[in-house]
Amino acid sequence: MPKILMVISGASTLTLADGSSHPTGYWAEEVAESHRILTEAGAEVVFATPGGVRPTVDVLSLDERGGVPAKAAQTYRSYLDGLADRLAHPLALAQANAEDYDAIYLPGGHGPMADLDRDADLGRLLNTAHAGGKVVAALCHGVAGLLSATARDGSFTFAGRAITSFTDEEEYQGGLGETSPYLVESRLRERGALLRTGAAWSDTVVRDGDLITGQNPQSSASTAQAVLKALDGR
Repeated sequence: MPKILMVISGASTLTLADGSSHPTGYWAEEVAESHRILTEAGAEVVFATPGGVRPTVDVLSLDERGGVPAKAAQTYRSYLDGLADRLAHPLALAQANAEDYDAIYLPGGHGPMADLDRDADLGRLLNTAHAGGKVVAALCHGVAGLLSATARDGSFTFAGRAITSFTDEEEYQGGLGETSPYLVESRLRERGALLRTGAAWSDTVVRDGDLITGQNPQSSASTAQAVLKALDGR
């Protein structure tokens, strides 16, 4: 049975480009659907956050204002309610060891742009997982978490790797637009990643060896399935 560390942002606010504070958190579908698919296939999923804080769900991810139909929102809310005890007591990233897991999985929401993208403990975990040939997966804004991983020379650990992420186009169409503190796709390109994006809001997953990335919430199920496929091949 594979064991997967699901690293969720612990942030509840994001500082925007103008210095104002914006409520944020994790995106409900990305955690709920990913967890459901992984565990239904027999995987053990362990939640972890910076400092072991209880993660905050982004309210827009459970609201039609966030592009989430009411029926779908209720499904995600009910599923997350069933995970309430485990989400209330996640593992602290500082206490996690990559050697104990077969994969590391980073769901999104804008939260990762407030903490995971610079978290030293996550960077350590990702570097160890990468060096050990373990599966590393990230979804939507969760791909920003990969930015925490740097080599000894300061270069980006995943430079030269093919990935996708929440695109600049999507950020302007349905995200924070010009108020975003940075654009994930652009920042990854600047750090040397090879972006392979699909059409806006398309179900797009890119696999480059042990690195698996999904573009947006619509890619949640496919990203989890790609992780299972990668683990099944071992």
